[in-house]
Parts: sequence; C-alpha cells; structure tokens
Amino acid sequence: KACQFFCTFAPPFFAALTPAGALTKAGLPCMPPRMQISRGRAILLFTLVVVFWGFNWPVVKLLVQAIPPLWSAALRCIIAAASVLVVQCAAGGFVIPKRRDISIILVIGLLNMTVGSAFMAAGLQFVPAGRSAVLGYTTPLWVAPGAWLFLHEALSPRRLLGVAAGVAGVLVLCDPFSIAAGSGTILLGYGLLLLNAFAWAVAILCIRAHVWLSTPFQLLFWQLLLAAVLLSGLALILEGPPSFGISPRIAALLVYCGIPGTALAYWAMNIITASLPAVTTSLGVLATPVVGILSSAVMLGEAVDAQLLISACLILGGIALGTTVSGTQASRAGG
Repeated sequence: KACQFFCTFAPPFFAALTPAGALTKAGLPCMPPRMQISRGRAILLFTLVVVFWGFNWPVVKLLVQAIPPLWSAALRCIIAAASVLVVQCAAGGFVIPKRRDISIILVIGLLNMTVGSAFMAAGLQFVPAGRSAVLGYTTPLWVAPGAWLFLHEALSPRRLLGVAAGVAGVLVLCDPFSIAAGSGTILLGYGLLLLNAFAWAVAILCIRAHVWLSTPFQLLFWQLLLAAVLLSGLALILEGPPSFGISPRIAALLVYCGIPGTALAYWAMNIITASLPAVTTSLGVLATPVVGILSSAVMLGEAVDAQLLISACLILGGIALGTTVSGTQASRAGG
C-alpha cells in the first residue's frame, strides 16, 4: 500500500517542483545536466525535507528502542531502495549507471548514507540523543571553508554572520562546559558525531561540483543499495544476526523512515544541493534539529527549556541571514 501510494502521488508532486517541459512521458523529472530548479521551488522542496527529517528524530528514537541502531539504519535503506526500485520500474525510469555517475554513487552511498549513519549510531552510544541530533548538523563548520576553497563561493559578511549565529546556537544546545568536564567516552562520542557532520560536508561539496549525466532520482536506487549492503554487513559484524521481531508498530516506523524519511528526502537533497549554494544548504539543514525538538516534545513529551529556545532562535536567525540576499545583492542580480 505504501508503494502504491508513492507511485500514485510521486509523479504529480515531482511535476509541481520541476520546470515546465522538463518531465519524461512517465512523469519523472528529467532535469538539465546541472539538475537545477528555480530558487523558489528549491526552497519549497527544502522545507519539506526539513520537516521529513525533523520528524525522523522522534521516529528513529522510538525505533532504536526495539532494534539495534545499525540494523535499523540497514532496514531503512533496504525499504527505501525497494520502494525506489518499484517506482522506477513501474515508470520506466530504471537505468544502469554511466561510468561518470559511479563516482557520485560512491560519494553519496558511502558518505551520506553509510559512513554518516555508522558514525551517528556509534556516537549515540556515548552522547544523549537530543545533543547528538544537533551536533550532527554542525556541517557549516566544514562546508563554509570548503565551498570558498573548492567551489569559489564568496563568503560575504552576511553569510559569515549567519554561519556564526547558527554555530552559536549549536554550541548553546550542546553546552561546551559539559564537554570539557566529560569523560573520554563522551569526548569520543562527540568526535564521532563531528565526523558524521564532516562526511555530510564533503558529500555536499561533491554533489554541488558533480556534472550529472543521469538524474538524482535515477541514481538513488544504486546509492541506497550500496548503503543497504554495507550497513547490513556492519550490523552483522558489530551487532550480530538479527534477533528482534517486527510488530505492526515497528513496521510503520520503518516505512516512514524508509520512504519519506530516506528515499524522498535523499532524492530531494540531491536536487537542492545542485540548485542552492553549498553554505545556504548547510545552514538550511540546521532547521532540522529545531523541527526534531518540537516534534519530540509533541510525540515523546520531551521538555523544551530556555536552553533549547535560545539555541533555536540563534539557529533560525542564522538560517535567515544565510539563505536570504541583501538589497544590494538583489539589485545587482536584477531584483
């Protein structure tokens, strides 16, 4: 039923977010070589991704209470890969990757979907889940210098101020004093989560610079398949053979994590990172832990204290500064 729903409503959804005349007969996006869409559509798509990933945090928290972290990540990728394969075969969008696209499959499959998930799962063993969710989104620390050095994207004072505000919000929520007073295992956990953010940053820069031959949606199955195989292997080695049951409740959580939380969100992030500046993308992703905090308060009854509110204001302020252009910039761009 989930695949039937996805096949029914995905093509019109994609059509609404892609330029006119840029669709195949099957209804799937067939975008220009740079895979770019307009700024307005990219921001709309970005908003949906932030909501999907924000709700993913309380859903994953419920999921890992019943399933070990690596196995939950592996099952999520398996479900996502299967759902994408069904849609591609039904719509005639399945392709064998071209040689030039193999590099981006490896980058996204290894860094975003495998390494990032493994480091975050390992870090969660030592660090509380709330702080882990925010620390995993310190990507601007790595993207800002990388975008300036490799992509020649200007670091304007406004954008630098946005990065500083977003990072300040992350520091407020993470409480550096507790890091200084923490044990070696806590410091190890923070280091693993920072490596997760670094992996995301490298992937963002690679996606931004890559010259696409196939569309991101056509390559998504291969990225998810690679991650599913690698994560299953890691789970088998580190967590042992699966010894857990799948109840209807767990199945529903896995379906949400697999389809909107993984398949649709990763496809959309490929489009977004090709359509928006790298620093803008990394700043916008900082809204995800804010959505995660609010959704966790509603779904799990977690308290929202002054520390969370201050950090949310700083993060959202940084996003506003980093994703909007000044009047001078707008006039130079023709309004």
